This record gives sequence, structure tokens and C-alpha cells, in this order.
Amino acid sequence: MVRVALAGDTMLGRGVGERLLEVGPKGLFTRGVLDAVADADLFLLNLECCVSERGVPWARLGKPFFFRAPPLAVRTLEWLGVDCVTLANNHALDYGPVALTDTLHLLRDAGIECVGAGPDLDQARAVAVFGAGGLRVAVVGVTDHPADFAAGPDTPGVAFVDFSSGVPGWLLETIQTLDADVVIVTVHWGPNMTTEPLGYIRSAARELVSAGATLVAGHSAHVFHGVSGNVVFDLGDFVDDYAVDRVLRNDLGVLMLATLDGGGLRRLEAVPIALDFCFTRLAQNDEYAWVRERLTRACAAFGTEVADTGERLVITS
Repeated sequence: MVRVALAGDTMLGRGVGERLLEVGPKGLFTRGVLDAVADADLFLLNLECCVSERGVPWARLGKPFFFRAPPLAVRTLEWLGVDCVTLANNHALDYGPVALTDTLHLLRDAGIECVGAGPDLDQARAVAVFGAGGLRVAVVGVTDHPADFAAGPDTPGVAFVDFSSGVPGWLLETIQTLDADVVIVTVHWGPNMTTEPLGYIRSAARELVSAGATLVAGHSAHVFHGVSGNVVFDLGDFVDDYAVDRVLRNDLGVLMLATLDGGGLRRLEAVPIALDFCFTRLAQNDEYAWVRERLTRACAAFGTEVADTGERLVITS
């Protein structure tokens, strides 16, 4: 079996980047967060920024936010024990191709694998493969926005998929033909600040599972969603400097720990976390209770149960 830690949107730029330069690479997360993922064989997250000191903001009309982290951010990922990031999201090209190139080089120099973006279409769609827990584990990363970040045959960008039109054949074939015991598909999909997956996302998830995905792990909404079978529709956020919605509570989230083998998902646990401004810690007391109740309701919509061990939430379909 292989134990995989999963975190959602990890934004290390803007205010988080400023704090990082002040407190150092170990100052954005508590030791409790580090300990929560310490026994994972693999740690995968969505890196929702570029990592560079170069580039200029993307010129697309109407794009409001641009996230660029300092190179020191890679040391934070190393300290956390991150093995792989997906760059398939709407911030990978925030500072243009040169900053994406820097991001790819900095991560790979640190021994951190990347999926979901690259210098051309083939490399953006490339799969990362790991040996972990005695198994061969493949990770695929794609995003459904924005279309103008899509990589081309000879141009850098992200692995773009328009899920509203269904799952494309190339992605289904990629999943079906992988030489791996476990296949994790990490997907940046849907609009921000939604409380449940949209219909086209549910349909796409079913197609991905039917094609052979052992686990589908989504992100983009900035708040966590429910779990259906081996689909975690949205992981929410992991660290950021965002304004807090007092109803949706994007300052409270989860780390997921999935135990997988060649037969599928064997156990799924959620560790409640609290996102302070540019700083993440384990959720406490009322925060923990809020996450538990919210996750229980979100999962119940899919016929999925949540049990509380006192430190973690066990999710059972």
C-alpha cells in the first residue's frame, strides 16, 4: 500500500512571499502540520503560483490577480516533504513563460516533480511516476482554466482540458494506458467559492474513474467539497493571504491522507487545518468542529460517511 498526503491550493506569492522572506522557509506552517504528513509515502499539492524573480504580469484583459513566489519558497516545499506539485492552474503563467521556466527549473533542482505545465504540450501533459510503498504510482495533472494558458506544440503553458465538453480522448487514453499500480489524477476545475461540484465536474469525475483513476483529487474552489467514492472533489486551500468569507470559511480546510493499493482507495482521512493570514496550523476546538460538521454535510450529499477519531476525520463511502 501507499499513503499519499494531498493538499489543495498552495499560494506562496504576494503577502505569503513577503512573510516567507521575513520568517524563513519553516515559518509558514506549524510543526503540527508537518507532523500530520510525516508518515506519508508521497506528498502532492497544487502550487498556485509561479516561483521566480523574473517576468511581467500576463497581459490577458481582466485578469485581476498575479501570484509570484520568491525562489526561497522551494525550501518551504522541501521542508514539508513535498514530492510532487501540479502547476496545471490559472496562475502558472501569471508572470509569463520566463517565470514558468524558472519555476520548473527550481522545483526540479530541489528534487520535486511537476505535472500539468511545461515548455510545450507534450511536456505539459507528461505524467510523473514514483516508486512508493512497493507500488508504481502515476500522477496526472490538468486544469479547465484558463484556455489562454494552454500549452501548444511548441509553446509553454498548462495541460488544459475543457471539461464542460466532456473528458477528451487523449486524457482518457493516458489514464488507461499507464503502466502503474495506482493512478492519481489531480484536477484544477470549476469556479471559486462554490460549496459543491458543478454537474459537469461530477460527470467528468465519473469518466476519469471509469478510465482507471485510482483517486481523483480536485481543487480550485478555495473551500473544500465532499467526497464520493474515490473522488475528492475539492481540497480547498492550504496557505494563502486571501480575504476570508465568514460564511464559506475559506480560512478552514483539510489535509487529506489517502491509503491506496492496486485495488483502489482503502482509507481516506482528513486533518482539519486553520489558515491564518499567511500561516497555516492545525484547527482547534470550534474550528475543528466547524470543519467536521461542514465535511459531514458535504459528504452526506454523496452517501459518504464521516467519523471523528478525535484528531482526524475518517471518510467512508
